[in-house]
Amino acid sequence: MTPAPLATRLTVPSGPLFFPVTAYGPDGSLDLDVFREHVRGGVEAGAAAVFACCGTGEFHALTPEEFQDCVRAAVEETAGRVPVIAGAGYGTALAVRYARLAAEAGADGLLAMPPYLVVAGQEGLLRHYREVAAATDLPVIVYQRDNAVFTPETVVGLARTEGIIGLKDGLGDLDLMQRIVSAVRGEVPGDFLYFNGLPTAELTGLAYRGIGITLYSSAVFCFAPEIALAFHRALNTGDDATANRLLDGFYRPFVELRAQGRGYAVSLVKAGVRQGGLDVGEVRPPLHEPSEDHVKQLVRLVERGYALIEVGAGTGAEVEPEFEESV
Repeated sequence: MTPAPLATRLTVPSGPLFFPVTAYGPDGSLDLDVFREHVRGGVEAGAAAVFACCGTGEFHALTPEEFQDCVRAAVEETAGRVPVIAGAGYGTALAVRYARLAAEAGADGLLAMPPYLVVAGQEGLLRHYREVAAATDLPVIVYQRDNAVFTPETVVGLARTEGIIGLKDGLGDLDLMQRIVSAVRGEVPGDFLYFNGLPTAELTGLAYRGIGITLYSSAVFCFAPEIALAFHRALNTGDDATANRLLDGFYRPFVELRAQGRGYAVSLVKAGVRQGGLDVGEVRPPLHEPSEDHVKQLVRLVERGYALIEVGAGTGAEVEPEFEESV
């Protein structure tokens, strides 16, 4: 752990928040050497934080031992340069166990994912996350999505809970988020962090910025860091022309391609990392690999994204005009 509080380190990030994929060998076992290389490459490329073993990192597919090994490897590779936040989930007892494993591995914080399977009421959800927060000294970011959707009143309760520092939104209901932000601002002193946590958060970055939420997770950073960095700079400097050029030419078609298969928010990203030259292996079941055609489309789309960056830099590079129709 570094002396600066996690919330302070995340408030004004210098780059995208990096959610690395988890690397597996040809036999499907954990490949820590490749995972370390992936994490190290992301930090060197400009990531502001590493969120290890979260959704993109296939938290659901890891054993507790593998989880702790990955978190420890991420901590060692970052060497304090950026914070490491680890996933924690399932039912309350297991979420507490994962939280403690992450603390033992040296993580700087936790991303608390929805409890397994059950659709709980607000009182039960609040109790769940309070128990996770109380399990360690690690600051906790709560992930809103799927079966964990909160009322503004519940988020006020979360914000008042010692150890809970923020909310990551994977739902995309801007009306709800505005009401949450307003309620917490009016009832809880101090800063509470909010993150846009949709699968390709850049697509809604301008909309979330409109309600004051500028922190976001970037899966694209895993396989096309320069594109993710260009968008991050544009969003945070008010360069909406560049942001919209990347949205129209890269992010929107990427989201449309991602929608072609279930689980592509993970498996398509992992395919992109492999296409970039780092063999992180395939996804574990129940996820499945994208089709060969979809991978080819991804390769062409990444090429287009880099061309769009060159256009913005004034190099005069040409961008294929018909790409979007081909996707």
